[in-house]
This record gives sequence, C-alpha cells and structure tokens, in this order.
Amino acid sequence: MILKATLFASWVSATSAFSPVVSFNAQRTSLRHTNAKTPAPITTALYATIANSTDLLSPNYVSSKDRAASETTVAAVPKMAQRWRKSTKQLATLGPASESKEMIEKLFLAGADVFRLNFSHGSQEQKKELLIMIREIEEKYSHPIGILGDLQGPKLRVGEFSDPDGVYLDAGQTFRLDLDESRGDKTRVMLPHPEIIVASEVGHVLLVDDGKIKLTVTGKGEGYLECLVANEGKISNRKGVNTPDSVLDISPLTPKDRSDLEYMLGIGVDWVALSFVQRKEDIEEMHQLIDKWLPEGSFKPAVMAKIEKPSCFIGNSLEEIVELCDGIMVARGDLGVECAPEDVPLLQKEIIDECRKQGKPVVVATQMLESMIDSPTPTRAEASDVATAIYDGADAIMLSAESAAGKYPEESVAMQQRIINRVEGDKHYRNMLSGNQPSPDNTPTDAIITAAKQISDTIRAKAIVCFSLRGSTVLRAAKGRPGVPILAISPFKETARQLSLSWGVYPELPQTGSYFSNIVEEELFDYDNSISEEATDDFNLVLRNACRAALKKGLVSDPDDLIVVTAGIPFGTPGAANVIRVVPAAGPACWDGQCRID
Repeated sequence: MILKATLFASWVSATSAFSPVVSFNAQRTSLRHTNAKTPAPITTALYATIANSTDLLSPNYVSSKDRAASETTVAAVPKMAQRWRKSTKQLATLGPASESKEMIEKLFLAGADVFRLNFSHGSQEQKKELLIMIREIEEKYSHPIGILGDLQGPKLRVGEFSDPDGVYLDAGQTFRLDLDESRGDKTRVMLPHPEIIVASEVGHVLLVDDGKIKLTVTGKGEGYLECLVANEGKISNRKGVNTPDSVLDISPLTPKDRSDLEYMLGIGVDWVALSFVQRKEDIEEMHQLIDKWLPEGSFKPAVMAKIEKPSCFIGNSLEEIVELCDGIMVARGDLGVECAPEDVPLLQKEIIDECRKQGKPVVVATQMLESMIDSPTPTRAEASDVATAIYDGADAIMLSAESAAGKYPEESVAMQQRIINRVEGDKHYRNMLSGNQPSPDNTPTDAIITAAKQISDTIRAKAIVCFSLRGSTVLRAAKGRPGVPILAISPFKETARQLSLSWGVYPELPQTGSYFSNIVEEELFDYDNSISEEATDDFNLVLRNACRAALKKGLVSDPDDLIVVTAGIPFGTPGAANVIRVVPAAGPACWDGQCRID
C-alpha cells in the first residue's frame, strides 16, 4: 500500500504545470512517503489503479462517488482516444452550416484539429464569436485546437455590361479589355486593373469566370488589350479574371485584408493564411505587417502561404516561399484554373516534397469531398483524391464548403477521418513515407531527433516525447515521419495550438499560461501543489511530465511501455535538444518492472 500511494503521488505531481487542475485533497491524508531503498515491483493492476485515479481527459472531473456511473478515465476514453489515433490532421472551415457551438464541438469530436475562419465572408465580429466558442471547447476537453484566419486576397474582375444578363462570345472573335468605364457589350468590357494590362504580353492567356472563357492576347496599347476568344461562352458582370502567364505588380494584401489582418492579430488566431502569393516578397510584406501590428506581449501567429499561382514555380520561387513561411496550403481551386488539370497532381506532389524537405507543415485543400455538400457520402473519385494527398505525405487535409455550407458537415469530417485511418493502416503508406525521407540537417538537434526515431523503432517505443518552447524541435521530429506518435509539451498554449496542424504531433495543452519572451527556468515546471518530495533535479521533473502526459493522451497503457524523451538543457533555450532518454511509462524511477522509491 505504501508503494501504491507513493507511486500515485509521484504521478499526480508530475504534470501540475501541464494538465487540468484536479483536486486530490481526499487522497492527501492517506499518502505517506517512504525512505525505502529497495526496488519494488510495479504491476499492471497497480498501473491501472494509478491511471483510473485521474480523469484528465473528461471535460469535467468526476468524483469517486460518481465514477462507477461514468467509467471515463485517462486509460479508457474511447471516443477521444479514437479521435487521436491518426497522424494526418484535419482542417474544417466554419460557415453557416457550422457556426453554432454545438456543431463546432461535433466537428472537433469527429476529427477536426484546426478550424478555418474564412474572412472572405461574414463580419469580423462574427469571426471573433467563433474563436471564443472554439476556445471554450478547447478548455472543455483540455486539448489544443488551432485556428486559421484566411485572408481573401485581391479579386480581379471584369466590369459590367449594358445587358445585365451578359453577352455571348463566339470562338474566333476579337474582344477588347480596356480601362473605359462605360458598360461593356459583345466587343469590349472594362478591366479595372491596369496592372494586368501592363503585365500582359502578346501570346499571354487570360481566363474569365474560372476558365470558362479563354482569351489570348493578340495586341496591346495604352490602356487596352486586344484578345482572341478561344472558346465560345457567356460572360457577365463582375466575373473573375485569372492571369496564369503574368506576374502582377500588386500587393497580395488589399485594404480589406490589412484591416482583417490587424483584427486577427488582436483576437489571437494561431495561423494566418495569405492568398495570391506570387513571389517571396509577398511573404516578406506579410511578416513586416505582423511585426508592425502585433499587440505588445502577444504571441506571433504562424504564416501560411496559399500556393495558387503558376509564378510560384518559376526558378527557385517555391523553395524561397516555403523557407519564409511556417506552413503551406496547396490551394487547388485557383491553381487548377491557372494550370493544366493534368499538371495539378504533379504540382501537389512537388509542393509536398519541398515542404517535407524543409520540415514545414503542408495542407492540401479544395474540392476534397465536394459532393458531400449535398450528399451524405462522397464519390469514389473523391475518396481516392483524399487518400492520394495522404499517401503523398501531406500534414493535413482541409474541408471548405463541405463543412462551412454543406448539409453534412459532421459526416464530411468523419469521412475524412475514416479515409485517414484506412490509409495510415496500409503497409504501403508506411513504405512510401520511409522511402521518401528528407536528410537531417547537420545540427545537434537533428542528430538527437534522428537518434530518437531510430531508438523508438528498435525498442518499439509507444511515443517520442519532445519538450519544446516554440515548436522547432517538434517540427524536426515530424519531418522524419516516425512510426510512433510525437507527444509535444510546451509551456505555451500558442505553441501547442500551432503544432496541432503538424503530422503525427499530439500536442499537450499547458495550464500555466503564456510567458512569451520573459521565461525563467523556474516557471517552466511549476510544482507548488506537489504532494511528494521534490525531485533531485529538473530533468527528473521533465521525465515525470513526459510519462504523465503520455498516460493522459492514452499513448501508453502498461507500466512497462517505453517512451523516448528529448529535451534541451539548459531549459528555456529555444531550438535546443541535447538530451535523450528512454523511460518506462511507470516513471523515471522504474525499469524492467522494478521501481526504486527514494
């Protein structure tokens, strides 16, 4: 009994800084410390008793009197455990079909790891309300949820026609685009974007209305383009224009985007997605604005570039853009308009490979389960498309209208998770990931992470645990696509939320709050409420945290389960990883079924 109580006290105290506040006052009076030096065995039954004593995944702590009725414990939380058993992450766009707290919670439980707020639609205040609801759900389940704010970007459109129904263009006819503000007809229409006229050359192609009308430039003059209509079709007011052959001298941030960006920084989104990225300078402009407008003491959001323009593939542009970003989105909507359909799958693979090479998370988006807007099941082609993105090695897959405006938002998220689970259980998936391993950098951190991966494979560890301030060590681990979950522990909630997008990462939600840049070593691991003796050194506390968090996440289920822990000493050094340790789930004082109680 003394052994049981002491071990229980050790586990309870192990993560007071990283887990929800749970009262154990009732047990305090029965806990006694022992000075015994003889190793004592720990049994599976004892481990189960410890696990079942702390209900950390349940939204509310269940008293011992009510526990028999609830039967929800750290070691047995079927719905949440099933939700976590995946490596590829899911983004769900919120909209009219999913703007209630009840539906957002359903989407989260169905598998959504990150929620996208599309600033192209709705008011800023509405987005704040959604963010607040997401944070409440996050707190309820003590699980970090990422929030992505997506900027609209420039919208290039033709002017209006005299006939409100538009006009019908014949193949082979000439059609002029100019700066004349008068209403258009069958021969011409206003193009209120002089930058397109300046950038276009003879032979360049312009696509109107998502490519339904193809125009080839045959001549240009001061303020106009003379074009040849390649295919017949109808053109009407304010239809969009794509310029696949031109790099436009415009900012990707419109006045609306700048207002939305400043608002995002104020409410605290975790990721900001930039549309209409053409070159690396667009990302540099984004970082400059964030640094300028970020409220004092706030955590800088991660920047995601949406790759949707062919210019991103000129020379080494893609490599430069990925290097400057924290993540990438394969925006196949506009990319599919401006590029040949047969090129899009190859470009998708190229983007994913570059992101994996640089260790940046990559999201595949647009029309993944399009038919589920109106149907409870997807087409087989859509299921294959989702599976292909997973096989390619994407960190995450996204739903747009399916979850925002469709009839079956919950079913769409659940279907994505079903496909993820099926693919990740396929031996070919593991073989494909193993056969496409990026080379590690020549740094101590990469050496530690590579060793951790090899050790976990050799000893069949249940998880790799990474302690990280800003997530860089965790991203290096995810880059190698290990065969076990990556448990990420950080003192920053913001870091945990950003990591929720990365492949294979199970982020732990800290309860200590954010320290931003003023971190002191003592604040990283706060054990004021400890009910056992203090550990002899900080690293022992780190190891206890690792075991505790692995138990809470359901990654270990037996006291002899092994985990591989990486950390950086001295603590508080961003990017440092110089220590590796193999620890049994029972704790750092145990090994091979024997525990030493000091």
